[in-house]
Amino acid sequence: MAERGGRGTSSGGASSLDKSITLPPDEIFRNLENAKSFAIDIGGSLTKLAYYSTVQHKVARVRSFDYSGKDIEHESPYEITVQEEITARLHFIKFENTYIETCLDFIKDHLVNTETKVIKATGGGAYKFKDLIEKKLGLKVNKEDVMTCLIKGCNFVLKNIPHEVFAYQKDSETEFRFQTNHPNIFPYLLVNIGSGVSIVKVETEDKFEWIGGSSIGGGTFWGLGALLTKTKKFDELLQLASKGKHTNVDMLVKDVYGGAYQTLGLSGNLIASSFGKSATADKEFSKDDMAKSLLHMISNDIGQLACLYAKLHNLHKIYFGGFFIRGHPVTMRTITYSINFFSKGEVQALFLRHEGYLGAIGAFLKGAEQDNPNQYSWGENYAGSSGLMSTSPDLSPMQRARSSTFDMFEMDRLERPLVNLPLLKDPSTYIPDTVDLTDDTMARKYWLTCFEEALDGVVKRAIASQPDSIDAAERAEKFRQKYWNKLQTLRQQPFAYGTLTVRSLLDTREHCLNEFNFPDPYSKVKQKENGIALKCFPSVIESLDSLGWEERQFALVKGLLAGNVFDWGAKAVSDVLDSDPQFGFEEAKEKLQGIENRSVASCLCVDIKGPPHKCALIFADNSGIDIILGVFPFVRELLSRGTEVILACNSGPALNDVTYSESLIVTERIAAMDPIIQSALKEERLLLVQTGSSSPCLDLRYGAQPLPHCTWVQWGLFGQLHLLSASLYSRLDKGLALLVRERKTDLVIIEGMGRAIHTNYYAALKCESLKLAVIKNSWLADRLGGKIFSVIFKYEVPSE
Repeated sequence: MAERGGRGTSSGGASSLDKSITLPPDEIFRNLENAKSFAIDIGGSLTKLAYYSTVQHKVARVRSFDYSGKDIEHESPYEITVQEEITARLHFIKFENTYIETCLDFIKDHLVNTETKVIKATGGGAYKFKDLIEKKLGLKVNKEDVMTCLIKGCNFVLKNIPHEVFAYQKDSETEFRFQTNHPNIFPYLLVNIGSGVSIVKVETEDKFEWIGGSSIGGGTFWGLGALLTKTKKFDELLQLASKGKHTNVDMLVKDVYGGAYQTLGLSGNLIASSFGKSATADKEFSKDDMAKSLLHMISNDIGQLACLYAKLHNLHKIYFGGFFIRGHPVTMRTITYSINFFSKGEVQALFLRHEGYLGAIGAFLKGAEQDNPNQYSWGENYAGSSGLMSTSPDLSPMQRARSSTFDMFEMDRLERPLVNLPLLKDPSTYIPDTVDLTDDTMARKYWLTCFEEALDGVVKRAIASQPDSIDAAERAEKFRQKYWNKLQTLRQQPFAYGTLTVRSLLDTREHCLNEFNFPDPYSKVKQKENGIALKCFPSVIESLDSLGWEERQFALVKGLLAGNVFDWGAKAVSDVLDSDPQFGFEEAKEKLQGIENRSVASCLCVDIKGPPHKCALIFADNSGIDIILGVFPFVRELLSRGTEVILACNSGPALNDVTYSESLIVTERIAAMDPIIQSALKEERLLLVQTGSSSPCLDLRYGAQPLPHCTWVQWGLFGQLHLLSASLYSRLDKGLALLVRERKTDLVIIEGMGRAIHTNYYAALKCESLKLAVIKNSWLADRLGGKIFSVIFKYEVPSE
């Protein structure tokens, strides 16, 4: 912890600034020494700072041994090296204006490699603090239009963060109901409630117009509230409102008519006159009740105005933001009620997780236009982001203190844009995750405990993956603490990073591992298991080729499922593998439940008897036995029938999932043993692609870039393999969509619990699909009415 005090005399209207604040350098202003450019948004009470930096991470590389010479006796098929990689990151920090001078001092002291002489600034405070910023940082302040920055920032988060938008439901067990992002974010209405209200119609990335507004906004609530209650602070005024009862002050319909006004269909509890009772009642009203009445009055006015403009312009999406909102439940609830009432339920009030950062994001984008940041996709880094924190009164003091001083948000750059997989039946309704843990309390408690209990094993693997590193144990302990803290936050605030799912828990863990330079904790395990499985491949193929056609189809399916048992992410499996080194492919077949009657293979066999599929897209799961003895024999069968195959593997590591670079080497070795695989590669009937993901799960809203001519002959796998932009996110990368269209893919096979059960179990595709996995979790098996090691084999033909 580094304590900083302000120095010198403040300027630019900042003479009353707080000069004492504790800044933990590992958490606040992370990677500041590598900051390249800055932007700032200064409002009436909060400052939002944005900066772009380069981040150095360790990445695991694999390199094939040269089997043409002396290395041929190597047990493993490749060697592993850990190297440094430079990636790009956006950092956003929010803090109270009181601390701006000390924060500027801290930034100045830690700036090393900044490439800019200019800082883009927006917000009213950009004028007030201009001189202070220029004096402290030595950067020229270029002021940007507030509304332009807000719109740019809003477009940016809507396009790049899947769980950005939510509706607020106060009386529901789940306060925040996150919305599925529509592929087309336009048009929409942005209602920005600051001192007044601005209503903007946004039609495209660069086309928007101010269509209306009101002078009755947040400033009105604050000003009148201060006069009525003598409370000067905005947040304290909202706290009063949260405890008040507006019916003590407001005149209701039933107060006028003695009940509901049924002729007009008006409820008796509807407000007929805000503050109406104060004109006739001979008593003092409480501050709480007056604040609540005032909040309802202003929120209802804004809600009706927004609905009228939405109807006038035929818009169905209304996003609310601004200082008045700021994530406060009491304001979101009143706005939501107002919109629902005046639109008769046809329009929903929508809010943004990161609405406080929109101006700073937009200002940064304005300053980075020459680099065209919109050509890239960006993903939230959970390890460096605070998450959405409720400010409701029932929060613990520790949580309120944590969220009120500093708030952080980070985004990592992905090297290529993300698009929908064209085989999705309806991308606008596709939801990747099978279970919403935000809603399902029992499942949430189980999975959070499950991830907590697995933490020791992950730490152990992380240390073991870097035996030559002197600080591996120290970094692993920091990872443990970081991820543990994230899990505790999610226990209290399951909506912190959007809809809570098994996928988001897995992705958060991968982000935290990467943060402490553990790029591939299971690299040694995968290396060993790939070597062992490759030695068994010829005998497995020989056994399959000796079978009759129908027997072989059943054996292939059984092999696919048996291979999927080998998942080190499942405790039931890791316990077996740790305790019984002899546990192998045949033993896994014996573990399978529910496959004895061969019904799981029958539906596929019927289809295979018909004309061959044009092209099959296979999303592979685990390294070792899974891909080599399970997937590749199945691939070989498809190729033999005349079906082309696209084999998609993770770009980067996650658990013991096979990575694209590992798959290239494994395929090369298999091709040397099998002429069917060898000829398919040479003729480009078998294509290996990376998914762009580093997650055990699969989000099909986005699709992956095939490497040009990615065959073993043209790539010559005896050199070092370099990944292209392995993403730390469970989304996919653009070019797979192009390849799927080009090859006229008509069969999709999704393998594994993460990809086929935790995600995509209900995914509807335009073509035939096979989702298969083995249930390796006893709690989940019980919930599904089966036993551990039961099989999921879901073959679907799309309806006409």
